[in-house]
Amino acid sequence: MAAPAPFTDKELAFLQALEDEGVEYLVVGLAAAALQGAPAVTQDIDLWFRDLSDPGVQSALRSVGATYIPPGSNNPPLIVGGGADLFDLVVHMRGLRSFSEERSQAVRIRLGSTTVPVLPLDRIIASKKATDRPKDRAILPVLEDCLKVQRKRKT
Repeated sequence: MAAPAPFTDKELAFLQALEDEGVEYLVVGLAAAALQGAPAVTQDIDLWFRDLSDPGVQSALRSVGATYIPPGSNNPPLIVGGGADLFDLVVHMRGLRSFSEERSQAVRIRLGSTTVPVLPLDRIIASKKATDRPKDRAILPVLEDCLKVQRKRKT
């Protein structure tokens, strides 16, 4: 069975490996918003980990032929190769509570044969507002409209 957009089978295998290893992470950013129905486009999938030194992260990366590159003086931490090139590592989320608090409220979304933890849309909005970059301000009306639609459907 083909992987659901925007994920390839290799990317799904990486997410499945993270789940199998019990790694605590969240899908965040616009990819998380798109997974919740927001009409948004992004070029990467942002992952926020509780602890990048968790041995399960390394094991999951090895299982798909990917590698972790620690941060250097001029670059953030990266994962490359295998099925991980689409993923970016997030080490801090502005405007949010602790990782543990945010993860406890995660939305679980099914992708292929796995279910992944995703930052809820209202928390994505909070982070975009706190970050306050031009690109974040530009997408906020779209995200806020999507959240309104979601809330109306629940009532």
